[in-house]
Amino acid sequence: MKRLLLLALPALLAGCPKPHAAADATPPAASESAKPAAAAAAKVEFGDPGIARIAGTLPKYHWLLASAVDSANQPIEALLVRPAQPVTLDFKDGRLAISNTCNRMNGTYALGGNGITVGRLASTMMACTDPKLAALDQEVGKRLQGKVGIRLSKGDARQLEMKTASGDILVFTSEETAATRFGGAGERVFLEVAAQTQPCSHPLIPDMQCLQVREITFDDKGLKVGTPGPFGNFYATIEGYTHEPGVRNVLRVDRYEIKNPPADAPSQAFVLDMVVESDSSGAK
Repeated sequence: MKRLLLLALPALLAGCPKPHAAADATPPAASESAKPAAAAAAKVEFGDPGIARIAGTLPKYHWLLASAVDSANQPIEALLVRPAQPVTLDFKDGRLAISNTCNRMNGTYALGGNGITVGRLASTMMACTDPKLAALDQEVGKRLQGKVGIRLSKGDARQLEMKTASGDILVFTSEETAATRFGGAGERVFLEVAAQTQPCSHPLIPDMQCLQVREITFDDKGLKVGTPGPFGNFYATIEGYTHEPGVRNVLRVDRYEIKNPPADAPSQAFVLDMVVESDSSGAK
């Protein structure tokens, strides 16, 4: 069975998904209960005087929610429903992307004064069967819109704290982005991965099975262009991707050049951005 992601392919080609129009998405924090918090956000006083330091540091890391407490220092369990996949923030080019919620959420952000101001959030429209996960979008959205206090830990800036208008404290740990790890932006490419792996020769790994991969190209309308070459052995790994035998996938990945790789090691690294298309008709 062939399935496509909810987002349209032209939007995928453009990079980070853009907010949907009001008819297509319901901003998670648009409820009446969220309005008083947004109105009071200007009263937040929590900021970091090194706003330039914050601006330069935020895009270098994925920020993973580690703890959340309310103004009475009680855990906010509604934000911590998936410890193994914590709510994650990514900041890039004035946009905030929120993942590991029920839906992917995104909006604009601006730093200034004593905090960060997050614009109206939009999201995809997936349905989640787990009630706690389904409620996570709303719980995150009502706290991370409007003006929020922000500060970084001193030193290596490995911890981010945010204070909401209602006094909630959210603490995020950091994980280097691929661009930070590899020392520069990657090249966005699309790879088609065949349904079945094939035996391939490797001097250090007996009986190795290789993914069968070929690069494909899309135009700005999301249509495939050109004739892709044959599938070939793929000796590298694709970070974030786990192949399921019998399932053909089209992946959007970022490709990075590895500076001074060890002998017999790949000179390029591949990091999954998202699965664009998946076809299980070849599964047994």
